[in-house]
Amino acid sequence: MIPIESQPYFVLGVILLLFTALYSELTKPAISFLFAALILVIGGVIIPKDIIDGLANESIVSIVLLILITAGFRSNFNIEGLLDSIFKNAKSYRQFLGLMMAKVAILSSFVNNTPVVVLMTPYVFEWGKKNKISPSKLLIPLSYATIFGGMITIIGTSTTLVLNGFLAKNGLVTINSLHLFYIGTSITLACIGFILLIGNRLLPSRQDLIEKFELSKREYLIEKRLSHDSELVGKTVKEGGLRNLKGVYLVEIVRNDQIISPVNPNEIIEHKDILIFAGNTDTIIDLTLSNVGIELPSNLEPSSGKNLQVVEGVISANNSLIGKTVKESNFRERYDAAVVAIHRNGERLSGKIGRIRIKAGDVLLMYVGKSFQEKVDLFKDLYIISGDLKEIKKSDNNDTLKFIGIFGIILTLLLTQYYSLFTSLLIITTVMVGMRLITLQNIKRDLDINMVIILILSLAIGQAMIKSGAGKMLAHQIVELLMPYGNIGLLIGLMLITTMLTSFITNVGAVAISFPLALGITHDLGVDGAPFFLAIAFAASAAFITPIGYQTNLIVYGPGGYNFKDFLKIGTPVTLIYLTIVVTGIILLYPQVFPV
Repeated sequence: MIPIESQPYFVLGVILLLFTALYSELTKPAISFLFAALILVIGGVIIPKDIIDGLANESIVSIVLLILITAGFRSNFNIEGLLDSIFKNAKSYRQFLGLMMAKVAILSSFVNNTPVVVLMTPYVFEWGKKNKISPSKLLIPLSYATIFGGMITIIGTSTTLVLNGFLAKNGLVTINSLHLFYIGTSITLACIGFILLIGNRLLPSRQDLIEKFELSKREYLIEKRLSHDSELVGKTVKEGGLRNLKGVYLVEIVRNDQIISPVNPNEIIEHKDILIFAGNTDTIIDLTLSNVGIELPSNLEPSSGKNLQVVEGVISANNSLIGKTVKESNFRERYDAAVVAIHRNGERLSGKIGRIRIKAGDVLLMYVGKSFQEKVDLFKDLYIISGDLKEIKKSDNNDTLKFIGIFGIILTLLLTQYYSLFTSLLIITTVMVGMRLITLQNIKRDLDINMVIILILSLAIGQAMIKSGAGKMLAHQIVELLMPYGNIGLLIGLMLITTMLTSFITNVGAVAISFPLALGITHDLGVDGAPFFLAIAFAASAAFITPIGYQTNLIVYGPGGYNFKDFLKIGTPVTLIYLTIVVTGIILLYPQVFPV
């Protein structure tokens, strides 16, 4: 039990450790939050009830319901066909970029932005491939546009919903939706205009990200064994015809765990030799099906018999298998797929496939089983870039009637505002479950349990900041430091702190930490807290300079082939424009707090 007078410093120390763990990626974010909350419970700062209360928090449950509603729409209606009709007039990069960002921003103002990015990423990626435009020129704008649009309305992002939860819990007035609309719309127009006219030049143009799926596939590595009756045994490489395979070449021979490379044409092939070939996708597939006395290792044989299905997928940046070998990862059991070949852009691979350690961005050529798509949907950390896995949904009259009916209910509830947001979402979810538009499969596939855990635990950490007095202690120091600059200086300081927090932890975590700061500051000053809470809402969503601060950035990080510098380069000017508009808007909307 930590003494009461030491609890503020203890809480700040725990938050610093949490920040370090999240930034250094020592473990998964949910685990880091769990340990932080556990330490606070052990230290006597909070009690288990503070954590359990998060399960009953209306804002958190609202986020879950929004995700399920979006999943139900995506699973039951031909959303891809709808997207094709929306973007059919986009003939150039700028046209598509402008249309995509504008329409995605509008959609994100009514639908939680995380499912929007999940829905749009494969479509945007494929559009780039078809039009010879690198996904890296499209996917960051996709993520950013959903963040801009999400701040137009209360329901667009988890940030405003969670903040409203904090406000309601402390008996304060919730966010003014009209003020949110004014500033959010201004941000959306200004930031989309900037990216469209200037900012797109700051995006990486890695054309090889497309070529590596089309032109550079000769870098694929595949492992083959000699069949039991192979006629190649005893022959040299040249005599066996392994020097003249079309589109494929022998790069290594693994013999008794010894690697022979480069392979001499006169090297004699021995029984139990493992042959490592390199080649493009088509010729690698032909080689797996050829009858030249070599075959796949038994554990890589297709699981679907004669109906062979070959798929390419990219390892996402947040895949839990990163760092493990293919063998250690139990890849076949996890995805119902066998890794036949691996491609790693810019790096020469060597040795047995099963011993290669998986890295983010690796492209895997796989034989897949019947459960593959279901498991990919469940884990959401492997992006499919080729292979006919998706079923095209054809809308019939019944589907159309269901869509119109559900959309009508949503529109009525939103416009009339007769019920609270939580009650409205509960009504919509119940109707969709009754119509079998939301199923257990949707819940397993689309609900990110890690995100829910972080949401719940971040509320508990926020409570620790309030209960321990750590929030007030920091608030006093900030007030003293920025008092000479007036209320505007305090506003800017609070926004910068929140922006830095959201850039390296999560938007919800940033709200949980910044809210008690704002509460303490406004209490000390004796001023209306509404503009400061509104500032937190916007600053906590200003997650543009790193990929780790916001779920949508993480979703596009892998498929876009991005690194931290890419987000910093485009994110810095976007953040400056964003925060400038927020500060200006708040000053204009609250002249009594910020007299000019």
